[in-house]
This record gives sequence, structure tokens and C-alpha cells, in this order.
Amino acid sequence: MIKLAITGMVMAALNFWTPVGPSLDLPNPSVDTVEGSWIGEFRTHRWQDVSETLWISLRARTDRERHGYSFHVLLKDLDGLSIAPGNTGDSQVQFTLPREAGRFVFEGQFRHDTGSGAFTFTTNDDYVRKMGGLGYDDLSTDEVFRLGIHDVTTEFVEELRALGYADLSFDDLVAMTIHGATPAFIREMQALGYDGLDPDELVAMRIHGVSPKFVRALNDLGYDHVDADELVAMRIHGVSPAFIGELRAQGYERLSIDDLTAMRIHGVTPEFMKAVADLGFENASIDDLTSMRIHGVTEEYIEAIEALGYRRPSLDRLVEMRIHGVSPRFIRDLADLGYHNVPLRKVVEMRIHGVSLSYVRELKELGYQPSVDKLIEMKIHGISPQFVKAMKGN
Repeated sequence: MIKLAITGMVMAALNFWTPVGPSLDLPNPSVDTVEGSWIGEFRTHRWQDVSETLWISLRARTDRERHGYSFHVLLKDLDGLSIAPGNTGDSQVQFTLPREAGRFVFEGQFRHDTGSGAFTFTTNDDYVRKMGGLGYDDLSTDEVFRLGIHDVTTEFVEELRALGYADLSFDDLVAMTIHGATPAFIREMQALGYDGLDPDELVAMRIHGVSPKFVRALNDLGYDHVDADELVAMRIHGVSPAFIGELRAQGYERLSIDDLTAMRIHGVTPEFMKAVADLGFENASIDDLTSMRIHGVTEEYIEAIEALGYRRPSLDRLVEMRIHGVSPRFIRDLADLGYHNVPLRKVVEMRIHGVSLSYVRELKELGYQPSVDKLIEMKIHGISPQFVKAMKGN
């Protein structure tokens, strides 16, 4: 199931970056171009270190379709941009973005930190030939354009081939570039024992922050060679080395990955565990704690039940009470109707069989106050207040 989820996440990521509609499907002569419009804005982007970038959104056009793409470019990678962040007034600009796949030429104007205009992308025939030699022959102009946007280099492809990734699809190649599943990342993961990860797994790891540092920290805690899909699930749900360390400090050693993930999903935090322990449940199992969170057995609920005179009910009983809707108010209202100190298991039975407060109240108004066991028996056999009233009338 996790594998399917990973595949879905990868495809969702690709859908953001790939065009909507059919491929441009232009012919592939030695030199080809794509033209369109652009808008841009200076931004600070966390790219490796925090760096000044130009966010660019492109609208490529042909006779039939328009296609949109957005990406960030480091300012140092742009040639000829004559203005910088903090620009005031209007400025005419012409600048280029050289890529191995081809060359982007931008013309237009900036008003303050926002610009717009027209662009032309010209393919690099030498790049197209090299990519053909690497197994990517018959690339359309649209595909070369996309490879240029994401700066997919022949060196990148060659390094991946050397690491055993020789037959990547075009979409896998683009996704790995977008999300930073680089040869360096793959080598680090291989050194940690993760050989043969498929592109979906590599991309999912990068999307969710499964880093070599994270894996090494888990190794130091005794979690050696955790499955790739489990690593991703841990990152998705916030199972961090710090979280594991806090649990160990409370005496919960070497919990399974499934237990750790379930705890994070359902909100079993170290703070919640401490609060439960302070109420006298020092040795609660992980299953019990998880059930408590799933069914809403809070510290406040336990305190309210104990305040009604029920000292230290079991965790199983508390969970059962919440499942069947036994609230402190229900118990107080029963007492107001003359049913004091009803055992909790009997209160649960009343809720299971539909012995409601209105049912008890109507019987009382007719002059009947059966025992709890009799009330349950009457509900089981369908004896309603209306039936009692009719029989009484006879």
C-alpha cells in the first residue's frame, strides 16, 4: 500500500512540472526553438543555503497549445541581468540562461522586483546527439525544452548510468532532477546498504527528507537497514530520532517501526504518556496508549470519571466507555434519577443496549424504578414506556 502511495506522490510531483495537454511534438531538426512569455520575481529561496533567486514562470506557445512551467534560478546562473533585488522604477532587460540542453533568451522589463516579457529557447544540437547516445533518442523539442528548464545534464545521466540506472524513463529522469535524487545522494545511500532503490523510492525519499544523516541517526539508535518505504513513512508522520530518544527516556525501549508510526499518527506524544503515568498508569502498553488516543480517553476524561468516585478504572474499561458513549454527564444524570454508584461495566451495558436517560425518566414518571439489570433486560426485550403505560391502563 505504501508502495502505491509513493508512486502516487511521484506522479503528483511530475504533474506539477509537466505541461497540461498533449506534447508539443515538434519536429527535431538540428536546431529548434520554443517561444513564449515569461514573468519573474526576485525571491529569497532556501536552495542549499539561503540564496537570492529569480522565480520564473514560462508560458510556451505553439499554434495549438499553451504550456506552463515555474522554477527558481540562482542569480549567478543568469548572464546579462542588469538589475538586482531591490530595483526601483522601470528597467528594460535582456538576459540569458545558458543550459547544456539549450539557451534561454529573455527580453522585457522589470518594475521594482517583478518582470515580464518574451523568451526564446534554442536547443543545443550537440546535447541532443549526446542524449541520443545515452539512450534518449527521438527527443521532441518540448522534451529538450523541459530538460533545459530543469538543467538535466549529460554528466548527470552518465553518472546515473554508472550507478546502475541506465534505462530511466524521461519522466523519472526529470523527477530525479527536480527533487535532488542525485548521484551523490545515491552513492551515500548505497554506502549505508541501500542498493537497488528504484526511481520512485529515491524520489519519495528526497520529497520527504529521508537523508543519509537521518538513516545514520536511526542506525545509532539500533534501527539498522529500515525498509525504504518505512523510512518514508517515518518522515511523513514525524518519527524522528529525537522522538525515539524521548520515548526511551520514559522507559519505552526498542519499539517497532509500526508502533512508532502509529503513535505519531494518533498523537501519542511523550507529554501525553507522562500525563497518563502521573494519573497512576505507569506501565501502559503502546497498544493501550494508542487506543486511548484513537477513542478520546484524555487526561481530563480520566480525572472526571475518578471525581465521580470510580478510582483507577482499567485502561481497557476507559476505552470501552468512550467507544460506547459513557460520559461523566451520563453518569451524573443517572445518579440524579436515583441510580448511584452503578458499576462501570453496567453503565457500559446500559449504553450498548440503548438504556437512555429519557427511557429511565419515562419509566420513573410511570412509577417504575427497576434495577439496572432489569432496565437492560427490558430494553433487550423491547419493553417500552408506552407498552408499560398501556399495560398499566388495563
